[in-house]
Order: sequence, then C-alpha cells, then structure tokens
Amino acid sequence: MSFESEAFRARIYALGRGLYRDLPWRRTRNPYAIWVSEAMLQQTQVSRVDGRWQSWLERFPTPDALAAASSADVLAEWQGLGYNRRALALWKAAQVISAEHAGMVPSDEAALKALPGIGPATASGIRAFAFDLPGVYLETNVRAVFLHELFPDAEGVPDSALVPLVREACPQAPEEIAGADAPCTPRTWYYALLDYGFHLKKTLPNPSRRSRANVRQSKFEGSHRQKRAAVVRMLLDARAVGAAGLSVEEVCAGLSRQEVAARREPVQTSYVEEILNELSGEGFCRELDGTWYA
Repeated sequence: MSFESEAFRARIYALGRGLYRDLPWRRTRNPYAIWVSEAMLQQTQVSRVDGRWQSWLERFPTPDALAAASSADVLAEWQGLGYNRRALALWKAAQVISAEHAGMVPSDEAALKALPGIGPATASGIRAFAFDLPGVYLETNVRAVFLHELFPDAEGVPDSALVPLVREACPQAPEEIAGADAPCTPRTWYYALLDYGFHLKKTLPNPSRRSRANVRQSKFEGSHRQKRAAVVRMLLDARAVGAAGLSVEEVCAGLSRQEVAARREPVQTSYVEEILNELSGEGFCRELDGTWYA
C-alpha cells in the first residue's frame, strides 16, 4: 500500500500536537530515564507509571546504580507494575551497559536490541525520544492511528503491512509543519502519534483490536502467573522484615491462605516447589539448605 507520506504526516502531526499530553518522561532526553519509562509503560496504564517512574530513578538514578543493585531490591521497587521479568531484564541490561558501554545507553539500534528485554519497538522508542533518530516505533497507540487512518474497514491487519508505512511516515530530518508549534522530528512525531492514538482509543472502538497482533491478555486472578507473583512478593516481604528466608512449607502455607481468602482451593507443596524452581531458574530467587530467599 502506498500513500502520500508528507501530507499524511502534516495532517496527523497537527492533530496529535493538539492533543499533547505533558507526561513526566517527556521532559527529559536522558536515554536511561526514557528506557525505564518505555519498560514500565508496556501494558501498564500511564497513571500507574507516573510516580513509580520517579521513585525508580531516585533509587537507581543511572545504569551503573541499577547494575550494582541486588535483584531483590530491583524486584521490590518494581512491585505493582506487573510482569516481574521486565524488572530483571532492566537489571541485566544495565549490567551489560555498565560493563560494555561505559554506563551509557547506546543509540545504535543493533546495540540496543542486543540488550536483554529490548525489542525493536523499545529500541526505536529510545532512539526517537532520547536521540531524535528515525525508526519504526510500532507501539499500540501508534498502531491504532495507522489502522484507523489507512485500514478503516480491515480486520486482522498484520504488522508486516504497517511497518513499511510507519517507516515511511517517520521524518528523517526536522520539518516545519504549517501551524505546528514545534518542528516535526522523530521525537515530536511519535509523541503526536501516541497522543492521537490515545484519543482514538478513548473516543472510538479501539482500532488496535483489528490488528492481527492484538492478543487479549489472559485472566490474571487465579492464574499460574498470579501465584508466581504472590510467591515473589512473599519472599520480598520476608526479606524486608529481616526474616531468614522461607521454607517451602511456609511459602505453601502463605500462598494457600491467599488462595482460600480468594475463595479458591489451597495449593499443594509439589506445586509450590514447581513455582520456586521456575522462579529460581529465571533469577527471581535462590535456595540455600532448604530455605528460599529473594
């Protein structure tokens, strides 16, 4: 599909700039701070991230500070933001940045994508918002704009159909747009797309649901994922109060109490052992002489 990218960019930029949201992470060009915001905002509401982002940066102000922290401290600071794997990926990537990039988040796309937890969209977000470099930032709100504007009646649109259009629409150099209050650069262009897409999803049936990439999140409560998260919280809570770790039986008893309180069946010791071994293999906890620690 071809389209007049310059006319499209001018029209969408004007719409998006009129809907601009003054979010905290938009007031910086610090690539580390922007990277943290991108990680936190994945499948998480802006209102939940505002405040937590600031707290994270106060505790871990640089990649070097994050790399030097313990995994337990990192997970404790992340609690409530969902998907603990993202926190560990940030921590592991910070260790690589500290060791291999002199503590500086790289701007090179390949170097960014080589870091744990950074995929094409996150890499493009860091490049656009921190370094004003062009790329394909195909985030859910960006996807909503392209589906609404260019595929208004289509269902199951694959990202492969969107990627060339997103790439072509992104300005390669600053452009003056008539009536706009700022030049159109990769940074301001993607902010405009995000804000227009956010507006569309609030005022219309969500266009992103017509994407083939749209996957409805499975129910959290009662799921295996929910029980894993509960175990991580128990281990973190034990560490916070100075407890010497927890036995499998203590974890099982605590998790069973939570399940019964939620009107679900208590868990079996064998299942708790399975969860603990999973978490240990992923770096969330460790076992020493039969006791489990965050």
